[in-house]
Amino acid sequence: MMITKRFTLLGGLTLLAIPLTVAAQSAPAPQNILPPAIAPKPAKDAPPTAPAPATGPATAAAPAIPVQPVVQEWNVAAAKALLAAIETIGQEGLIPADYKPQVLRDAIAGGKGPALDQAASTSFAWLVEDLRDGRTPMSARVQWFVVDSDADDMPTAALMTRALDTNDVAGVLASLAPAHPDYARLKQELAATPKAETRKRALIRANMDRWRWLSRDLGSQYLITNVPEMQLRLTVNDKIIRTYRTIVGKPGKTATPQLAETVEGVIFNPTWTVPQSIVKGEGLGARLLANPGSARAQGYKVTRGANGYVSVVQQPGPNNSLGLVKLDMPNPHAIFLHDTPNRNLFNQASRALSHGCIRTERALEMAMTMAIIGGGASAEQAVAISKSKEYTRVPMTKHVPVYITYFTMAQDINGKLSTFADLYSRDAPVLTSFEKPRVANRPRKSSEKVVEIVDDLQT
Repeated sequence: MMITKRFTLLGGLTLLAIPLTVAAQSAPAPQNILPPAIAPKPAKDAPPTAPAPATGPATAAAPAIPVQPVVQEWNVAAAKALLAAIETIGQEGLIPADYKPQVLRDAIAGGKGPALDQAASTSFAWLVEDLRDGRTPMSARVQWFVVDSDADDMPTAALMTRALDTNDVAGVLASLAPAHPDYARLKQELAATPKAETRKRALIRANMDRWRWLSRDLGSQYLITNVPEMQLRLTVNDKIIRTYRTIVGKPGKTATPQLAETVEGVIFNPTWTVPQSIVKGEGLGARLLANPGSARAQGYKVTRGANGYVSVVQQPGPNNSLGLVKLDMPNPHAIFLHDTPNRNLFNQASRALSHGCIRTERALEMAMTMAIIGGGASAEQAVAISKSKEYTRVPMTKHVPVYITYFTMAQDINGKLSTFADLYSRDAPVLTSFEKPRVANRPRKSSEKVVEIVDDLQT
């Protein structure tokens, strides 16, 4: 018989503990903590595995999927509904003139035909792109490396077909607005802000657009951090469950980029491989080799290879630069969430102090929660692993995204609409892009150089 228990973690968070395999890497699991290894269960939201196709002459060729045309056939009633949507699109923080309303009016006056099809299809497609993907061109999204899948999930041509087949142009367009409550709050503020307050309205529009840069569906549970606010949220069904203060990257080369990644594992008692920019560039390796006692006292393991290469790895412990835990979320930038031994820094009002990674307040609580709700560990397992002092990785069996965002106007952790300091001067390019004509044929991925951030250092 399976017995389900409730456990209260640090901060009063109560969770159900469900036994599941927890694997260890790089170090053996502590005795009497983990059950025997079994194959990990697939995530509940994983798509079913399709059966292998049959082979041989009896296999019928898969029917070709017709490609829907970019220009489709419009009637006057549908075109008028589109024109009405364009004329009121300012409510969504967009600019009606971008979608050629006068060209559409002239085509409507000419009646049904090729001119109307071209004008309406063009206006509809541009409106879809901006509502679904954001108006801001990629060149103005500084350090933005999120790839939004909405264009694949909701293709423009398919949306146009649905709008025309259902005679619901307005409804299809409305369905593209971001579903997150913070977007709705900004929309309300835009409606309440007098047109004379141009600077505030511009800032609201810019931050509404930032929500469109993200996927419309963020997932049922996720971690999201707003870098300028220096806060991390654990969110379930778009409701905040827990919040944690953060320490983010210093302005300049160590500014924290904007990412959407997935937690693949929770690492308790991590090691820290010191980057060569410090080992060699700052002479740490030579100093530690000359003073083995100092190396041991600081928890460093120093090795010199036959070719003279010096490797420095800080072992698990309370003084480890990554603290007691880190979330494994592989990405080209080497950005992750982790603990810090210098927890007093969370008391500072301004916390742009790191080398790019995000240090998290009460990181042990956060990591244990992830291990339980995302990795299937029981509360007893999570507690025992954390106390083992051994490097242990709990793999995630449930999809938990992490969104690293940059909003300078948003609802704060208390639900109040607030403005935050533009730490990395990323507002100006977005605001400027709204003052210029809309950019067509925009790339979906950033061409900006990926700057790998070295593992964090103690400040």
